[in-house]
Amino acid sequence: MKGFRFPGLPTRVVLGHGTLAEVPREMETLGRSRAVVLSTPGQRGQAEALAGLLGERAVGVIAEAVMHTPVAVTEAAVARVRALDADCVIAVGGGSTTGLGKAIALRTDLDQIVVPTTYAGSEMTPILGETRDGAEPGQKVKTTQKSQKILPEVVVYDIDLTLGLPLSLTATSGLNAVAHAVEALYAQDRNPIVSLMAEEAIRALARALPAIAAAPQDRTARADALYGAWLAGACLGTVGMALHHKLCHVLGGSFDLPHAATHAVVLPHAAAYNAPAAPEAMARVARALGAADGPQGLHDLAASLGVPTALKTIGMPEAGLDRAAEAAVANSYWNPRPLEPGAIRRLLDNAFHGRRPDAAV
Repeated sequence: MKGFRFPGLPTRVVLGHGTLAEVPREMETLGRSRAVVLSTPGQRGQAEALAGLLGERAVGVIAEAVMHTPVAVTEAAVARVRALDADCVIAVGGGSTTGLGKAIALRTDLDQIVVPTTYAGSEMTPILGETRDGAEPGQKVKTTQKSQKILPEVVVYDIDLTLGLPLSLTATSGLNAVAHAVEALYAQDRNPIVSLMAEEAIRALARALPAIAAAPQDRTARADALYGAWLAGACLGTVGMALHHKLCHVLGGSFDLPHAATHAVVLPHAAAYNAPAAPEAMARVARALGAADGPQGLHDLAASLGVPTALKTIGMPEAGLDRAAEAAVANSYWNPRPLEPGAIRRLLDNAFHGRRPDAAV
């Protein structure tokens, strides 16, 4: 065995049924008494219910989180958090709400508690992606940064909160989590511990998602999915990512595509691109999926769940493919296979049309 470094993550994790009731105690453990509860507009009811559970510990609700964490939304939220004299933020929801909490924490250094209601996994990472207006009218630019100030202090996973998650979001957010685990298997700083976590995450999610599609109230499957998402998020928070996540950040930030669905579409194609340079990783993916081939197995899993498998079906303009390919290689970053502009453009074309993944791009 080669030597390795395993930094670990200091986030406290609580996972189980009915664990939402433990949020007040987690606040007390942190020594905090004035929380602002965050959510998207659509989840305001859940945020207000949590604020009711907290009682006097809740000093406000901000239900303004939106996809891709626009800086303007964050700045308005920070002003309100400061005006309320909050000493922590509690995010209840998916990746958009988690992103807003992280962005607030980065600017204020307030503690965060996250209560995930999807399988995004971003709650386990010290990574924040934000969008702001670009140089051209209507252009959006997404930037990513990493800091321990971004990492939530506590994550409370309540399996019961996921029982009503719509099947479409269940599948796409679950595949988003799978993407974290797949890239962790060929990360430059991968290590044996994270590789074990990543393979187990893929296995748990591949087992859970079809079961949930067949029976959405299957509590065992929902528990498996949340467990897999936690493992996958911890992988993302511990080791670096590569081409897949870069492509998804470019596509989502520049063309305002839905975050989880973009991951679901791109993952098989990015995996196929890297497969020749990462055979061991792809063998582990195939084993976890119970498939003969990793990238093909990822494509078949997505198709079996009925999620979009083509960028054109989730709002990507074909005219933007050249710009996306250029942006994906504009700044150098590590990837197991060298970044080849022509091959990446073909990868995106395959993903746009929903073709089966092709390692020969």
